[in-house]
Amino acid sequence: MNFLSGEYECKIDPKGRLVLPAKIKANLPEASGNHVVLMRGFEPCLVLYPKAEWKVIYDKVAGLNEFNEEYRHFQRNFFRGNTEIELDGAGRFIVPKTMGRFAELEKEAIVVGLGNRVEIWNPDKYEEFLIKDQQNFSQLAQKFLGDKPAEEPLV
Repeated sequence: MNFLSGEYECKIDPKGRLVLPAKIKANLPEASGNHVVLMRGFEPCLVLYPKAEWKVIYDKVAGLNEFNEEYRHFQRNFFRGNTEIELDGAGRFIVPKTMGRFAELEKEAIVVGLGNRVEIWNPDKYEEFLIKDQQNFSQLAQKFLGDKPAEEPLV
């Protein structure tokens, strides 16, 4: 599996196109080709998934019981506005206007690789959602990662 990683400052051109950073584009799984899915994030950002990764999430959400009101409500909000996008040869795509407004994207964006997905942020909003206190960050690392035994090296 290819991991999407890094933090990049990007421009959005006057036509509303964003160019994915070359390192992100190069790490998109070949199985997805140039097809990605763009959705609204839970925070005020956009989330871009390679098509193969999106399929895994889609199956989970679509598999919820449609006769359960809470599930339907979640599905409706989760799937609204999701857009399948084909990147052009330069790795560009047009950010749909409604999504750009949701994430408050204008001329600049921060693109962040998070393993199986990419988040696209307004630079000011991104700063608001980062952990500022290094001690707090260290405590979270201990909480989430510190109690796991080290994995045996692969031979």
